[in-house]
Amino acid sequence: MNNKLITTAIMLGVASAPAMAGVTYKDGDSYMKLGGRIQLQYHQASPDNGDSTDDIFFRRLRPYIEGSIHPEWKGKFQWDMGGATGDNEVSIKDAYMQNKSNGLKMTIGNYLFPFSRETLTSSKYQQLVERTFVGDHNYGSPDRQAGIYFEGHSEDKKIDWALGLADGRIDPDDDKIDFDTAVNDQSDWNEGKMVGARVSFHPFGALKLSQGDFKGEQKAAVSLAAFSWSNDDDNNTYTNASGTDTSGGSKPDVDSVTGVELGGAFRNAGFSVDIQYNIFNAETIDKTVTSGMYKNGETELTNYAIEGGYMVIPSKLELVAAISSQDADGYTESWDKTEIGANWFVHKHDIKYQLTYRINESMKGITNNDEDELFVQAQYVF
Repeated sequence: MNNKLITTAIMLGVASAPAMAGVTYKDGDSYMKLGGRIQLQYHQASPDNGDSTDDIFFRRLRPYIEGSIHPEWKGKFQWDMGGATGDNEVSIKDAYMQNKSNGLKMTIGNYLFPFSRETLTSSKYQQLVERTFVGDHNYGSPDRQAGIYFEGHSEDKKIDWALGLADGRIDPDDDKIDFDTAVNDQSDWNEGKMVGARVSFHPFGALKLSQGDFKGEQKAAVSLAAFSWSNDDDNNTYTNASGTDTSGGSKPDVDSVTGVELGGAFRNAGFSVDIQYNIFNAETIDKTVTSGMYKNGETELTNYAIEGGYMVIPSKLELVAAISSQDADGYTESWDKTEIGANWFVHKHDIKYQLTYRINESMKGITNNDEDELFVQAQYVF
């Protein structure tokens, strides 16, 4: 274990060395910006009943290009060569055109759906190496979806809002409510239309979607969001015409999902905390499905998280901790996570080292299915 950690530390140090820098080309009102992020991660999983496993890999390897040739318009596309799966050697992330004028922003393309503060907060600005339940697209949060989006805010920026209309995808699985995007479509994903909205109140002025407190200023936000997704019956591959589940219970087609988010965040004097509660109601097309999180073809999935940190050395060393829990109709017990860790900032979030230790209890709602995990990650953003 010690040798592996030493090797990992060396590799992470090399990977995060500032060998390149982002660049912006400008010509009057026109510009082109090149950038990206590198996240090299070491992960070890130690189940109570089984052998430990470990791996080192690029968690994210995401270059992007952003540009504009017309005032008030810009375009951006970003791809991931670290998170590609299946036949997709490259996974498309952001890919959109955007107009911003008169305080209103309109976005067309693959863009973050307006739900879940933790999901909307970029992976490069997270305190823990991996997101908690409330920000994980595997457990109800829609993540990026292809559609049209509108965003705005009050004149003093104390209130902001967002609306999304999208063609959403779900990768059917009885252990998850796994949202994915049409631009990386797979043959067995369920298709459907979704609509959602989100509103946030910032009593002390706008609080950015970034974790950790570098400025020491008092900031806070309270948010409420909701969405609805409905299967359009264009691609149901695990339920036959008579409504019988043909997947053996492991990948039942999803008929509908609704979700509600209530969340808040606070920053002051080097201290930060994020609190969020989500509730999802999902139904399968086959109403007899009782497996994983489903019982009699439906489930109410709830998850919450409380995550906090304190800058022991301002803008350099942060200690972090979180508790989160998830429950579903098909679970025997709630799945609980306790996490502790530390972040060392070389240049704030641009260059940082992270360590998170996670204790899982009753994983996937199964009693005594416990596992400890260790995450070590280095990040370079340019």
